[in-house]
Amino acid sequence: MASENLPALIVGDVHGDLERLFQALRPYPADEWHTVFVGDLVDYGMFGVGALRYARDRANTTVVIGNHEVAMLWALRDPARVGFWMSIGGQEHDLAELKRDAALQAWLRERPALVRLHDGTLVQHCGHDGYARWMAPNAGDAVDTVVARARDLLMHGGEAELWDVLSARNVFDQQPERLQRWLEATNSRRVVFGHTPHNGRTPAIYHGGKAINVDGVFSRSHAKYRRVSPIAASVVTLDALS
Repeated sequence: MASENLPALIVGDVHGDLERLFQALRPYPADEWHTVFVGDLVDYGMFGVGALRYARDRANTTVVIGNHEVAMLWALRDPARVGFWMSIGGQEHDLAELKRDAALQAWLRERPALVRLHDGTLVQHCGHDGYARWMAPNAGDAVDTVVARARDLLMHGGEAELWDVLSARNVFDQQPERLQRWLEATNSRRVVFGHTPHNGRTPAIYHGGKAINVDGVFSRSHAKYRRVSPIAASVVTLDALS
């Protein structure tokens, strides 16, 4: 069955907590769900590359690229960036593992910056409209244009620009008019994202459900992880957000 015909499961920032990811997805068999990761599978936790491989190999799965994946690929290409990457949670053994795995590198560079699901839900890494810089007038579908430009940057040394866009703080929670303009520009009815941790036990829902934050600090290695950070704050079925 094609993934677009399956109910969608949204997974917030995993940040290397592979054991907890196994636990979180156990109730959701891959052949019954379209699993959508919002990015940042790597860093903080010890198993970032393992999380990437798991997501890549899981059937009916879509992975949106996050700023931590960009930082890791940047460090791989330019050793001068390794120190910065480690300062944001990068693990040396993960970089060494990625360096040895050319196929995983190629797969990661192909991850989209945006995905619009069949019901009009837009999935992106951060709750910000900075992606609009990659749109072009009369260039066809806005989402396709953004995806193509972001992928080109990742292929040709444009990590600095990608980092600026993908690491922007959530603004959609406080700026409903800006959010509405972004939804109209991308022909979407709502947007789901992570990146900026929320403090709830379930995803944070803003402006009548037009914006949804699924970064519930999933990884137990995250600097902001709390004992009260439940899986349900980061992993949710799309139907539950309706």
